[in-house]
Amino acid sequence: MSPRSSHLPRRSPAALLGAALLAAAGSACAPLPRTITAADLPQDHLFAPAGEPGSAAAQAAAQADRVFEMSEPMRRYADRVLAEPAFRRDRRQGLIDALYMKDALGLAYDAEATRSASEAFEARAGNCLSLVLMTAAFAKHLGLPVAYQQVLLDDEFTRAGDLFFVSGHVNVMLGRRVPAKGDDAQWLTIDFLPQSELRGQRTVPLDEGTLVAMFLNNRAAEALASGDLRSAYWWARTAVRRDPDFTAAANTLGVIYQRAGHPAAAERALRFVLEREPGSVSGWANLTRLLHAQGRHDEARVAAARLAALEPHPPFHFFELGRKALQEGRAADARDLLQRELRLQPQQHEVHFWLAQAHAALGDARRAARHLDRAAEYSPTRAARAVYAAKLERLRAVHLH
Repeated sequence: MSPRSSHLPRRSPAALLGAALLAAAGSACAPLPRTITAADLPQDHLFAPAGEPGSAAAQAAAQADRVFEMSEPMRRYADRVLAEPAFRRDRRQGLIDALYMKDALGLAYDAEATRSASEAFEARAGNCLSLVLMTAAFAKHLGLPVAYQQVLLDDEFTRAGDLFFVSGHVNVMLGRRVPAKGDDAQWLTIDFLPQSELRGQRTVPLDEGTLVAMFLNNRAAEALASGDLRSAYWWARTAVRRDPDFTAAANTLGVIYQRAGHPAAAERALRFVLEREPGSVSGWANLTRLLHAQGRHDEARVAAARLAALEPHPPFHFFELGRKALQEGRAADARDLLQRELRLQPQQHEVHFWLAQAHAALGDARRAARHLDRAAEYSPTRAARAVYAAKLERLRAVHLH
């Protein structure tokens, strides 16, 4: 491993950055006049009994304040393990060694839940955002300067029912406590992707407040996926308050309002997103669905046309066609359709899994095994990896020996 990346055993999919029917995209048109402010978005009375919204808001804010908080086991680990002689020579590299390169913690990638710094340490697992929070917490404890970056990778998607989630990627940079004069290597980047996947990718600086808003929005998305709309609201609402410019949180808030049966509040949140990002695929997709549900079909057709211009095919479009083809016994058609989806989402574990089934149906056990292996490698949770690994072992036992 180079000094710029961690030694997790597989490609780490990125943290969730938004909940939507479709994912966010870059701006494509001139901005609309801004008539809605972030202060117009919260509707606390819809999600808390009378007299309680203040306490619910305070609880969410307190949890946001604790994302970098170190537990006593973390402090003991820092005092015991991070006091090695090598660590004293370069605190930054020593921290990387202690957390990742020596495998002392046995860290694993797991996107089942977005964890705070102490939760990631206790679980010895997390998505990239959780691991960034944990690394930053240790660095702060040791007096190291910390900075964050968003890595501009192609969109990756996960889904829960008819909800689609777009993934992004963040990393953390550690500075020297006392920068050397003219030292170009003052900052050392810790990233949870292989260098081959980062080569040529652009990064943008990320404010710590935005990083915390991302954490809150992840929690909102996870609560939304589980059907807990009340918790989802307070997480998203707090994210919007922490960083009004982080439109993914406003988009999530719009989806929550829509799911909870509050169309006016949903439309306000989505219009807020589109005023700031006229090229937001998620904003137009969610607004189109909302307008159709209200019988405002002419307006919905206009929104749908904007959406189609930005993204002709939604995520998993060819995947669903391929899965249908396989279920109908058209394995060759399924293979071709799934390969089209794979070109759009090369690291989507579900696509690899179904492509493995298509190849197996066509009698190509070796290609089936290869895609099962990829499904396990790219799966977002340890439980999913275990399932795919077991299927791969069975396939090998039957066909490859």
